[in-house]
Amino acid sequence: MTESRGRLADPEESADERELEVSLRPRRFADFVGQPAAKEQLEIFVQAAKNRGETLDHVLVAGPPGLGKTTLAGIIANELGVAMHATSGPALDRKVDVAGLLTNLQERDVLFVDEIHRLSAAVEEVLYPAMEDFEIDIIIGEGPAARNIRMPVPPFTLIGATTRTGLLTTPLRDRFGVWQRLEYYDEDELASIVRRSAGILGVPIDETSAVAIAGRSRGTPRVANRLLRRVRDFAEVRHEGRISEEICLAALELFQVDSEGLDKLDRDILRAIVEKFDGGPVGLETLAVALGEEADTVQDVYEPYLIMRGFLMRTPRGRVLTKSGFRHCGVEPPAGPDALFE
Repeated sequence: MTESRGRLADPEESADERELEVSLRPRRFADFVGQPAAKEQLEIFVQAAKNRGETLDHVLVAGPPGLGKTTLAGIIANELGVAMHATSGPALDRKVDVAGLLTNLQERDVLFVDEIHRLSAAVEEVLYPAMEDFEIDIIIGEGPAARNIRMPVPPFTLIGATTRTGLLTTPLRDRFGVWQRLEYYDEDELASIVRRSAGILGVPIDETSAVAIAGRSRGTPRVANRLLRRVRDFAEVRHEGRISEEICLAALELFQVDSEGLDKLDRDILRAIVEKFDGGPVGLETLAVALGEEADTVQDVYEPYLIMRGFLMRTPRGRVLTKSGFRHCGVEPPAGPDALFE
C-alpha cells in the first residue's frame, strides 16, 4: 500500500467521499463554475442537438483528475433530458459487457466511460460500429458454423473521459465528434466553488477563508471541496462550526497543506531530489523507489502540479528541481550558470 492513499490531494476517494462529492456537483451548465470555453461550446452543441431532435455527437473530455469531467457528463445528460449510464475502461474487459450495456440503453441516452484510454482492443472493436452506425457485431455459433450478424442498438452519445489522451488509439479518438480539454482553475473560480459548496453543506465561511482554501486547492475543484470538508470538520470539533480566517489557517496547518497547496508527500518528493540526488537529474523509477511509491503514481498524481507550479522539470536525463523547487525546500539553488535552470 502506498502513502498516496488518504492524502488530501489524492484523486482517489472513499465511497463516503464520493457520495458527498456527488451531492456538491452542479446539475446544470448555469451552475457550473470555470472552463468558460468548454462550457459555452458544450451548451451550443447540446442545444443544437435538442433543437434538431438528434442524438448529440460523441464527446471526449480530457484533463487532469478532479477538474469536472464526470460532472460535465452528468450536466450534458441532464440538459438533454436523458439518463446517464456510467462505467470505466478497466470495468469493460469483455465484449459481452459492452454489448449488454449498449442494448440496455434508451434512445439518446448518455454512456459515460471514465478512463476510456484503458479500454482493451477487443472492447474497442465492439464500440467502433456502435459509435458510427449504432450497430454491434454478434457472433453466433462456433467453429466453421460461426457467423457474424449485426444487431442495432439505440442511438446514444458516448462521453469518454481521459487523463491520458496520448494513450487513446487513433481509430477510437477519431470517432468522437466533440473534443474538450479541461484546464486547471484559477483562484477566483475555486473561491466561487468553495462558497457554493459551503452553502450546500450549510457551513458559514468568510471570504478570506474561501480564498485561503482556493489558493491551496491545486487548481482543482475536487481538492477545494475536500479541503473545505476537512476544515469544516476541524471547525466543528475544535470550535463552533463557523469557519473564520484564523480557524481555516489553523486547520490547513494541522493538515500540513502549505501556502502553495503542497502537502507532506509533495514536499517529500522535492526533499528527496534535493537531499538524495543533489537536485537531479534523477530517473522516474529511481525516484519512485526512493519514495516507496509506484512510478505511475508519482508521474500521474504528484508530478503534474509540481511541474505546473514550477518546482520540478522533466528532462531527457530525469527529474530536476528548479530554483523555485530548491527555495521551497529552504535550500539555495546551486550557484553559477546552469542550463537546466534556463
